[in-house]
Amino acid sequence: MSADTIIKPDKETKAETKPGNYFVSNYPPFSFWKEEEVPMVESMLNSPTPGTSPLGIYYHVPFCRKRCHFCYFRVYTDKNSQDVRRYMDATIRELEAYANSPYIAGRKPKFIYFGGGTPSYLSAQQLTELTDRMKAVIPWDEAEEVTFECEPGTLSEKKLEVIKNFGVTRLSLGIENFNDHILETNGRAHRSEEVFRAYEHARNLGFQNINIDLIAGMLEETDDNWTECIEKVLELSPDCITIYQMEVPFNTTIFKSMKDQGKLTAPVADWPTKRRWVTQAYKALEKAGYTVTSAYTAVKDPENTKFIYRDRLWAGADMVALGVASFGHLGGIHYQNQTHFDQYCETQEENTSAVRRALLTTEDERFVREFILQWKLGRVSPAYFSDKFGVDIKERFSEIFTDWKNAGDLYEEEGDLMLTRDALLRIDSMLHCFFLPQHQYTKYV
Repeated sequence: MSADTIIKPDKETKAETKPGNYFVSNYPPFSFWKEEEVPMVESMLNSPTPGTSPLGIYYHVPFCRKRCHFCYFRVYTDKNSQDVRRYMDATIRELEAYANSPYIAGRKPKFIYFGGGTPSYLSAQQLTELTDRMKAVIPWDEAEEVTFECEPGTLSEKKLEVIKNFGVTRLSLGIENFNDHILETNGRAHRSEEVFRAYEHARNLGFQNINIDLIAGMLEETDDNWTECIEKVLELSPDCITIYQMEVPFNTTIFKSMKDQGKLTAPVADWPTKRRWVTQAYKALEKAGYTVTSAYTAVKDPENTKFIYRDRLWAGADMVALGVASFGHLGGIHYQNQTHFDQYCETQEENTSAVRRALLTTEDERFVREFILQWKLGRVSPAYFSDKFGVDIKERFSEIFTDWKNAGDLYEEEGDLMLTRDALLRIDSMLHCFFLPQHQYTKYV
């Protein structure tokens, strides 16, 4: 069996989980980004007028203790301290180049995001040195949010104290499940005991916003296990809970095993089951006083618990991408860095650009990008798109909205377009109808 056999998964997600990417994280699709457009990034950076959009920084830490069976990110489990040193040096050189460019010079980040991989894989000393060097290049004193992803088994009280002291305001714990057998079956490095210990340390240190990640539909997950996971979340009472529905992208070890066995259906829960589980979780969280704020998140205090990284990006902010395979967005240009460790480091050691592929978007593509991403919040404001892009979304998409209303997926409230809960949990499968004609029926990545 070749990947081409199943290259176009069931976008409507009506039944079993097929391999492929369903989660729509950007637009236009990554498959349209090209090496030929890489010079556009340099041209933008050297433009004489600084950018005016809010600025963010994404820092990719590609190191992990283990590679999860469902992971599709660029991560490494075989790097030593010298490799980490080389990588940190390369990312600082990359940040310096951005900071010295006319487009970025003088601007300060409003949000910073450390993603992975496993940012908490780095030692307390490495983290202190890295963040001190970053702040020396571009100060963080105007940052509204600093998010830091963690694998619970890599955390100690000392490391958490260091993480808090260098300015993290949003700590995100990649728990995924509370059952040790399921964690092991899915290739997770941590176990439940480490979860509770790390969470207690983080609470005692007074982090402003603690988020917990769960995945609905992991290998061998059951109704009983999912119910237990919800109960554990309610006991911990985090500020934010993020729930993803399990996918099996092509570059995962789960897909490799499927391919070897000639299977077309992933060995995880089907889409109706995953949506039922997320619905169950959201009902329990709402009963406990939480508010559902997107297709994936519920927060305890929506007035004070924000996710600025997400909201700024979905409203067109600039974001500098640092590190191997990381994604950025500057002045309407999407780009991704070199996707192999040595290649990335060599670009910085040779003082050349780390960018591998890019795409200069049109005004209409930028409109569609914000429009489809903001649907994930469950609420879209026609006034926002009229004011920013001069587009009457009710007129442009009248047929789609009529169909959604007839299907019971859409209603209006105080001038905004609203998704029902059922539609919100299917939103990634619904967004393709807004893609421009040239982007329809194509590979997403």
